[in-house]
Amino acid sequence: MEVKSNSLIYSLLLALLALAVLPSCSNSQELEQQETDGPVQPKPEHPVDPFERNRALGKGVNLGNALEAPKEGDWGMRIEEEYIQLIKDAGFDAVRIPTRWNAHAQNSKPYTIESTFFDRVDQVIEWCLERDLMVILNIHHYNELMEEPEEHKERFLAIWKQVSEHYHNTSNDLLFEPLNEPHANLSAEIWNRYLREAIDVIRESNPYRTLVVGTAPWGGIGGLQDLSVPYDDRNIIVTVHYYNPFQFTHQGASWAGDEAEEWLGTTWTATKEQKEAVRADFDTVKNWADTHNRPIYLGEFGAYSAAPQESRESWTTFIRNAAEERNFSWSYWEFGAGFGIYDREKNQWRDGLLKALVPDSPELRK
Repeated sequence: MEVKSNSLIYSLLLALLALAVLPSCSNSQELEQQETDGPVQPKPEHPVDPFERNRALGKGVNLGNALEAPKEGDWGMRIEEEYIQLIKDAGFDAVRIPTRWNAHAQNSKPYTIESTFFDRVDQVIEWCLERDLMVILNIHHYNELMEEPEEHKERFLAIWKQVSEHYHNTSNDLLFEPLNEPHANLSAEIWNRYLREAIDVIRESNPYRTLVVGTAPWGGIGGLQDLSVPYDDRNIIVTVHYYNPFQFTHQGASWAGDEAEEWLGTTWTATKEQKEAVRADFDTVKNWADTHNRPIYLGEFGAYSAAPQESRESWTTFIRNAAEERNFSWSYWEFGAGFGIYDREKNQWRDGLLKALVPDSPELRK
């Protein structure tokens, strides 16, 4: 009996010792992080609802022609902190930051992103988040990936691994968009495969971050029918871009081809036919969204400055209304360059365009 009692006591002591060294329930998140290869985004207090995230995106503007240039400033636009304040004061809810990460990453393994570029993007994101503006961060103008998808797939995924780990601890008001406007040799079929792999990479360090996913080719609404979004990942917003009719929105734009000069003078006067064309396009998007139970973000729309100003304002007003009637959030292309709603030389808003986007903007009452 004595031997058995001692054995029992010894077993109990071992069990108590094992319990003492096990992590508590409160440290389960730390355990999860230790079991991964990198940092992991903290779990939010409440489940993330992508429809609520999309509503919060609301009215947005693209900070275009800056960080997606080969080098910021190459295209005449640099992001200044005062611009972020102007955007906030005008009544916008969010900004989209087109970013050419691939211009600042090594061409060979491990494809390291320049620390100085990370610092600059950090700065712009901080300016926005400090002012309670939501932020969408993407990979923009990765042209080599479009032309040679297989050759650049590994680099594309490595860039996202670095970006997602770098921002794993940033506010959930930062959203990731894996790639802007897949096109050329990056077909819809290939894009669907790369998208899934990119999402897997991002989810390793950001399991709760809302993602924004676009279509091939060129982010257009026609690509929705070929887009494959992982069904089991519901924390995703789908984005489309809209520049129809192209001859109107891109008249005089040098990158739109030689014929763009021939389009100069094209108007958009809200005729019945013009309005019905937009409604039909947006209803197609809405029907797809309802069928797939996904929120929609109109990530780009705008008319180039060479278009007649009155037509630009009419078109912009109608597109914004059409999006809001269907519960799409939206982001105008763009703040202060060729499509810009802000005149950086005169340091003033283009009131007609601002009114088209934010009719009750406090800036219009000054």
